[in-house]
This record gives sequence, structure tokens and C-alpha cells, in this order.
Amino acid sequence: MHQNRKILVVEDEMKIAEVIVSYLENSGYKAIVAHTGEVALALYSEHQPDLIILDLMLPGISGEQVCETIRKTSDVPIIMLTAKSDDSNIIGGLKLGADDYIAKPFSPRQLIARIEAVLRRGVKPSSAEGLIILKDKHEVLINGLLVNLTPIEFNILSALIAYPDKTFTREELVILVFGADYDGYDRTVDTHVKNLRQKIEVDSKNPKHIITVHGIGYRYGG
Repeated sequence: MHQNRKILVVEDEMKIAEVIVSYLENSGYKAIVAHTGEVALALYSEHQPDLIILDLMLPGISGEQVCETIRKTSDVPIIMLTAKSDDSNIIGGLKLGADDYIAKPFSPRQLIARIEAVLRRGVKPSSAEGLIILKDKHEVLINGLLVNLTPIEFNILSALIAYPDKTFTREELVILVFGADYDGYDRTVDTHVKNLRQKIEVDSKNPKHIITVHGIGYRYGG
């Protein structure tokens, strides 16, 4: 089913790489392996894979540098593998353009599920129930009509749609939208979300697109 899909696995730990490759091949994917960032960039240019599994902790050129370099010319889906489970490193990777992440240790079956989910949502423009977001134009359409969003509202909506399986804390949204150096109050996000809901929801008090996860933050509801 996936025989034409090429996946570049960038992982310096041989045993982990072997396990990932085995599961990929058993699932019908073609796997290409790199154990360093330098080799990863060379193999990426040579093979033009459909998706990249990228370990952040690499010798020489780091995973973050690999991601940043590839993102200058391509929007190929990238799933980060990381032992760094704290929010700052994960958010850093997402800001560089990664599509998803999975923390070590992980279940290979879980990784395969993430790969399939990322490949499914790789179709652009992103849309759901009459809402279409045109990322290149920074425009949002609701049932074909252009909605006037501020840059901050657009960035919040883009972040939520890009990671539909993730619940964002307010702090994570602040970092993604305002940057890591922002020293304002993270509840500022609530005000922007309220305004955004008034523009894109049929009933802003009963939202369908931007869902509040009490005690945590927000997620995309479709």
C-alpha cells in the first residue's frame, strides 16, 4: 500500500534505526537511513523522500539544523524524534518547521500511526467543515467568504490546525505566536482566541473549531 513512499530515517543510534526501518518496511514503506546530519542532507537531496523521521540529538550537524536547512527549500513532512521531552525543545523544533514529534522511548506502532497521520494531513490547503486556510496568502475562508483576521489570530489558528492531535498550553501558543522572548502575560492568548472565535465560529460560546481544554489550553476541533 505504501510501496512508493520513501522515508528518510535520521537516527545515530544503530539499534533504534534498525527497529524503525524494520517496522517501516513491514508497513510497506521504503526506508533510507542516515546516522549523521551531514549524510541526512545529502540523502535528502538525492532521494527526495516523502517524509523524514529526524532525531534531534545528532553528532555534528544537529537535528534542528537539518530541519532548518531543509525548510528553506521544502515543506516535506518532518517528524522529530527526541529524548528532550521538555516543552522548550519541542516548541523549538515545531517553530523550525517540524510537523510533529514523538518522545523516546516510543512504541514503533505509535510512530507508524504518527507517520500515517502526518502524511494524511499533508494535503494543502488545510480545510474543515467550510473553513479553509491558505497559508501562502495568509487568508482564511469560511464557506467561501474571506474572513479578516489579525496576524496573531491567523498564527494561532494555523498552529492549532497544523497539529490537530495536540492540545496546546497557553505558554506554547505564546512562544509560537509571539516568540520565546515575549515577556507578557500568557493569558493574552485568551483574548485573541475569544476574538478569533467571534470571527470563525457559528456560535462563539459553543465553539466547534477552537476547543478549550480546561486546565491546559486549546486544541483544534475540526
